[in-house]
Amino acid sequence: MKPTAAQGPSTPRPSTPRPPGVVPYITAWGAEWPLYPPPVTGRSGGRGIAYVDEHSIDRDEEGVLWARATYRPGQGRPEFGNVHPLRQRRAMQRMLCQVCGGPADRNERGVLWLLADHRRDWPGWPETMAATHPPVCLPCAADSTRACPHLRRGFVAVRVREPRISGVYGARYYPPNPFIGPVEHVVKAYGDLGIRWVIASQLAMELRGCALVDLATELAAADR
Repeated sequence: MKPTAAQGPSTPRPSTPRPPGVVPYITAWGAEWPLYPPPVTGRSGGRGIAYVDEHSIDRDEEGVLWARATYRPGQGRPEFGNVHPLRQRRAMQRMLCQVCGGPADRNERGVLWLLADHRRDWPGWPETMAATHPPVCLPCAADSTRACPHLRRGFVAVRVREPRISGVYGARYYPPNPFIGPVEHVVKAYGDLGIRWVIASQLAMELRGCALVDLATELAAADR
């Protein structure tokens, strides 16, 4: 699993202007942001971190601690650039479009992703990339290339035959003293012992079986 730039920092940043009405499904709203984590403590035996008042729903099936978030979509102003943990996680698990929240586009070549163009990063990119951006549907893909400043700087459309949830993106705390607070944001694979020191805020998806495609051709074929 190769690293990638994840979506959204852990602290607010100025909102990026978007056309009126275009608020991606995974975007956090003002009433949901910023995230205020409860007090964090160390687990016994140096086994990572925990919330002081931790509940079973604070961890996923792999035992990873997740950021708590309120669920108030549509309340306040959209925090473009900041991602809501629960909606991003749901979009990844169910292969939903990150923009509209409906099913992502899928054909015989795989699920559709739009990625910033980093083909110079390694030979065969984006094969084995750990993506934190969920997939998209075709109509939203067309809109996103015009509306998203991140993509206007250069993008590629990719069909992914074998996407696989592989890890998380989140705030890493300093072992063995979690009281120092988070020291950086990282992507960690499930199975990496370092993940025990992370509060996850996004799922990471390993992209396998990737094929670069021409988005204009895909859109034209869908209109036939």
